[in-house]
Amino acid sequence: MDDELNSKLKPLRERIDALDAQLIALLNQRASVALEVGEVKKHYNAPVFRPEREMQVIARLQEMSAGPLAADHIASIWREIMAASRALEQTISAAFLGPVGTYSEQAMFEYFGHSIEGLPCPSIDEVFRSVEAGSAQYGVVPVENSTEGAVSRTQDLLLTTSLLVGGELALPIHHNLLTATGKLDGVTRVCAHPQALAQCQRWLTANAPHLERQAVSSNAEAARIAVSDPTVAAIAGDRAATHYGLGVVYSLIQDDPQNRTRFVIVGREPTGPSGRDQTSIIVTVTNEAGAVFKLLEPLALHGVSMTRFESRPARSGAWEYYFYIDIEGHRDEPSVAAALDDLGRKAAFLKILGSYPRSR
Repeated sequence: MDDELNSKLKPLRERIDALDAQLIALLNQRASVALEVGEVKKHYNAPVFRPEREMQVIARLQEMSAGPLAADHIASIWREIMAASRALEQTISAAFLGPVGTYSEQAMFEYFGHSIEGLPCPSIDEVFRSVEAGSAQYGVVPVENSTEGAVSRTQDLLLTTSLLVGGELALPIHHNLLTATGKLDGVTRVCAHPQALAQCQRWLTANAPHLERQAVSSNAEAARIAVSDPTVAAIAGDRAATHYGLGVVYSLIQDDPQNRTRFVIVGREPTGPSGRDQTSIIVTVTNEAGAVFKLLEPLALHGVSMTRFESRPARSGAWEYYFYIDIEGHRDEPSVAAALDDLGRKAAFLKILGSYPRSR
């Protein structure tokens, strides 16, 4: 049986080896051209990372492919190829909500690829501060969850920061209940980020009602605590379980099986048009009848679609609100530029957070 199997596999493996030899030669040729691109960019002081260009490359390859590789597989492969090429040009750094093992770190790797220098930060505030101070070139922050809604602290910081939103990523969130032993014996409390506790509250009530729930700064921090304290269970993802060596008591305990968190990428450089973009803005209106209708009228007038609309109190004590709006298209497109120009004249306050490629 083994001889027959090996005889059938041998020619197939030889074909794969030959194809691999061609691939590595082509990849090195590609890397050499990327280095030439880097020299040109350096001469003109252009940014190394261009998310709109990388999205265009991936989209073109997905259209060219006849299978059997799926579109997601192509995106994953080429993201790493382009990340490795970027690393040859210059080391790119990104700040994220730490410690190591958080969903923010996972989002960072999925967006930039693994050839990225990550800077774990103890808070969302510190992520923004690190990028503003130049300690990192980019920041990765959660902005909304499909179950729990907007991440308030990120919303507040987007209002005041000088940074621009240059990209986004929607990450599926799969929560696990983790302990040092992989069992619940002797465990009296469960630690997690407040959003994770909220996203798993029905499951916890039904399956572990005896556990005291304690909010901590991140799920990875909860995992770190659980490593050294046998009375603590943590809610965290697979990356945290692997990094901290914890056992999975129960997997996929989130109440919504389609639970996703949207992350945005903040930095100092604007992102050019990719052909499939959206623009994020913050506006306020005067407190008068029909003010919100007048606010949205320029979008309809210029045929610009709105994909997200949220309000947040302005904390002025006068029942005023900031409206966080996402619209389809790039701010450089004529219809979007015209709509924003009209909107700026009608709004009491307008801040354009940035235009960037859509992830969905």
